[in-house]
Amino acid sequence: MANDVFYAELPDLEQFMDVTISENFVPVPDDWYVIITDIVGSTQAIKQGRYKEVNFLGACAIISLLNIAKRLDIPFVFGGDGASILIPEALLPAARQALLANQIMAREDFNLELRAGIVPVAIVKVDYRLQIAKLKISDNYSQAVFRGGGLTYATRLVKEAATAKMYQLEVENLPAQADLSGLECRWQDIPSPQGEILSLLVLATAPSESQIDRIYREVIEQINSIYGHSDRQNPISDKNLRLSFSQKNLMLETKARAESRSWWSRLLYLWKIRVENFLGVVLMNLGINLGGVDWREYKTGVTETTDYRKFDDILRMVIAGNPQQSKKLEKFLEKKYQDGRLVYGLHRTDRALMTCLVFERAGRQVHFIDGADGGYSIAAEAMKNRMRS
Repeated sequence: MANDVFYAELPDLEQFMDVTISENFVPVPDDWYVIITDIVGSTQAIKQGRYKEVNFLGACAIISLLNIAKRLDIPFVFGGDGASILIPEALLPAARQALLANQIMAREDFNLELRAGIVPVAIVKVDYRLQIAKLKISDNYSQAVFRGGGLTYATRLVKEAATAKMYQLEVENLPAQADLSGLECRWQDIPSPQGEILSLLVLATAPSESQIDRIYREVIEQINSIYGHSDRQNPISDKNLRLSFSQKNLMLETKARAESRSWWSRLLYLWKIRVENFLGVVLMNLGINLGGVDWREYKTGVTETTDYRKFDDILRMVIAGNPQQSKKLEKFLEKKYQDGRLVYGLHRTDRALMTCLVFERAGRQVHFIDGADGGYSIAAEAMKNRMRS
């Protein structure tokens, strides 16, 4: 049981720059498991304009496993077209069923294939380190951060043909059910306050920990110098959040959370969301305090619990800015790439997407951010191309 709560008992790092200090990280216990999910063929799906579905399904596995864990704190990272989640052994049987249910939902409701694999931490640590820390984002959200190469290695074990059969779950036609309570997708696309949204991935390639720390520190310092303080980098703000009423935007949540696949059940759920969104607009505009929630401050709470920057062996950021700023950053990164210090990938668009996990309106929640039109997935392809060359 002691190992089950090891992550919950980790002290919080206070500043994002703290992820560049290797001494802040501790090993994950050997008896935990790494869960890797992603959408097979996500790049092609994104080219077909299905980036919202790809993002949404990437978040579904996280929420279903968090609901299994209940109040037990478990670490996770949203990657755009998938996720990485770590669980103790006690959650393994229920996690398998939840993952199978997510695979069935992806196939039957969205015509997409969700790949899911489970890798024992003990296997990962034979060849790589899997180290973790916890970064405080707000009073209602702390974010897992990883380093050591172990999470990347676990992803390879799940995806590569030589090892996939050992770790991947096979989709089964079972009456498995995932609990997606708290999963919401109710906001309109979020326009950049400065004209551009940059999805960025950076992987340091230095041979020593101290050099890796220094490279990431230089990159983060450069980003801060170009884009300003973190509030200016965050693509989400009170001013650009708008609840949606369109069927197209609300059907993702409707398909996933309606009581059944019947058109009647889905129609009822769709109108339930619309009514709740209408009430939300009224309460936020009037600044009413109701149900223990200060609705005047609700959008501020959402903004403060976004995951627009994170670290899981790779620095991942979704940044609001303008084209001149991103060109300046790209010039800096390209110089470091040519010097053999790092590889990177980026993607530019004019708006961000947000998928929400809301357990408590006035408390525990997290909001996953990605760039529209492909975001992290397209940036990852660009980074892979640089790694090959």
